[in-house]
Amino acid sequence: MRSAASRKTRTARKSSRPVPDVLAAVDLGSNSFHMVVARYSHGQLVIIDRLREMVRLASGVETNGEIDRAAAARAIACLERFGQRLRAMRAGTVRAVGTSALRVAQRKGPFLARAREALGHPIEIISGREEARLIYAGVATNLPREPDRRLIVDIGGGSTELIVGRGLIPIELESVRVGCVVISERYFGEGKISAKRMSAARVAVRQQLAPLRSVFRRRGWQVCAGSSGTVRAIGEAIRELNPGANAVTPSGIEQLAKQVVAAGHTRELRFWAVTEDRRPVFPGGVAILAEILKVFGVKEMRIVDGALREGLLYDMVGRYTDEDARERTVRSMQLRYHVDTEQAERVADTALKLLKGARAAWKLGNDPQAALMLKWAARLHEIGLDVAHSGYHRHGAYLLDNADMPGFSRSEQRLLASLVGAHRRKLARDGLAELMPPWDRHALQLIALLRLAVLLHRGRGHVALPRIRLSVRLNSLQLAFPVRWLASHPLTQADLRQEVQYLRAAGLSLRVPGLGG
Repeated sequence: MRSAASRKTRTARKSSRPVPDVLAAVDLGSNSFHMVVARYSHGQLVIIDRLREMVRLASGVETNGEIDRAAAARAIACLERFGQRLRAMRAGTVRAVGTSALRVAQRKGPFLARAREALGHPIEIISGREEARLIYAGVATNLPREPDRRLIVDIGGGSTELIVGRGLIPIELESVRVGCVVISERYFGEGKISAKRMSAARVAVRQQLAPLRSVFRRRGWQVCAGSSGTVRAIGEAIRELNPGANAVTPSGIEQLAKQVVAAGHTRELRFWAVTEDRRPVFPGGVAILAEILKVFGVKEMRIVDGALREGLLYDMVGRYTDEDARERTVRSMQLRYHVDTEQAERVADTALKLLKGARAAWKLGNDPQAALMLKWAARLHEIGLDVAHSGYHRHGAYLLDNADMPGFSRSEQRLLASLVGAHRRKLARDGLAELMPPWDRHALQLIALLRLAVLLHRGRGHVALPRIRLSVRLNSLQLAFPVRWLASHPLTQADLRQEVQYLRAAGLSLRVPGLGG
């Protein structure tokens, strides 16, 4: 008999898919939008096209959290240009993510719908820690394989990410809500620069960084590197002041800060490395980087290639080659919350078999995302039991909605939370319409399949289910069992009768021939 490990390896190999020849990543940053297109050849990604536009979305998020019309118009126009380049690329070969500005924006549904239409592909909003993980993936793959721990810093428009890692593995991830756009607008309004303004900006940054100092310094690192356009521009400006400088140092950044203050206004910044569109946000970037070096005791920071968009590309390759970060996260959560994995796999297998019979009628297409989300929801549907049995589906939904889940976007987490939170008892449709397309239309259908799979495995036994035929229409399902099987399973009969009522209240019709009253 083969071991469980060998069976798992065999399953993993079977589940892998060929990596598409061309992949694209779109980063809707708070300052700039970036698009990278790469060809995958012989296990390597080769960049074949790049586009970058300064959109400054963070500056368009008003005090009430809404995106103003001017910023929205700049963003949509940019995405239309990106969309033309990506028009021929099919679903699953493009990932587009929004970061800090879209995380904090309120009532952004209409904007995201327009953005999706302009780009031609869905847009995910990722958490700060997920952004940090992807940044590290993009940077680490461009660094030499060395045993030392490294601190990676990426200063964006709305947030700054700090990561300690070794090799390709991040160890500590944090995202701080200080970015060059936000700090520049708050402390260097109308482009005015003074020693007093620079001091106030640095104090504000220091207050945000101070709580992280002990954790990061306890982790320790031997090498520090900075990525992103802001860090690169600062490094090049320091080199203008001191041609012998080959890294950012405390003395170099302090000298640069004095020069920035002496300019008096952003339009007077005369560094060739600081382009006209970067000048308005440059003082904020200098304040942030100066405080990072000071708070964390960094003696030298070298500039490196790689960023969020490269991390997205490598993460996409992983999804095709059985290195999907989401799969690792699901396994980790099963372990952390003491999930009965055998039961979870039974439910997942049945849910996926039911999905096969529903794909065409429910227009779920060939996109593997529906199967993945349903499978992961089934494997995690009992995590709430680790909190309490009473209402464990609600506990599970809360955990999934609020946990740090590497690899998952916020919309994916909300979908999982919706599936798990509705997998038993009364089926409430609250919040389903607010899910990102296409899940606002399909979540209820996936919930119905998960509920039926859980119901059919209530006995938690190892005996295989009989052959069950599922047929569906838009708002109806029919389950057909072998003759006399239901008669010998009275508990399943009772559960199905109750499920008919639960689904009917949610707008779905369930018929089970032979169930009776």
